[in-house]
Amino acid sequence: MDIQELSEQPALLIKPAILFALLKTIPFVFAAMAFLYIAWHFYPNLIWISLTIMVFALYRFMYIRKIDYILTNEILRISRGIFFKRTDTIELYRIKDYILTQPPLLQVFRLMDLMLKTTDPENPVIWLRGIPLSNLVDTLRSYVQEARQRSKIVELN
Repeated sequence: MDIQELSEQPALLIKPAILFALLKTIPFVFAAMAFLYIAWHFYPNLIWISLTIMVFALYRFMYIRKIDYILTNEILRISRGIFFKRTDTIELYRIKDYILTQPPLLQVFRLMDLMLKTTDPENPVIWLRGIPLSNLVDTLRSYVQEARQRSKIVELN
């Protein structure tokens, strides 16, 4: 495969599901509503705590939704952040192991968490959380094998 053929293959954009972001913020919304109830009936100054918790819940929801996992046949790029962006790039030939987990709640909503163990010193473990259930592990595995062949990487245990 020459360089032009490599660049023609499209990148795969993966994002955490909206439902996953909602599941991660629901406890904060309930806490904010509890403080709002207490503020309404007993101590009005607690409304500030309720508003602070709601702002945090909104920030957390937006943060989760702004995470992008971009998979090409050579790299995995992870971008996250709202005000301060961070982008990590991992060469695929560094990925050693794939662990797919589905707790019961994620199973109900057909979501999954994917943990990647790498030899990268900066990112030894990478989590792709709350992504839609798919055959991503198989796709990723084939990309890793291709990247190792192109780079002439031989795995020694």
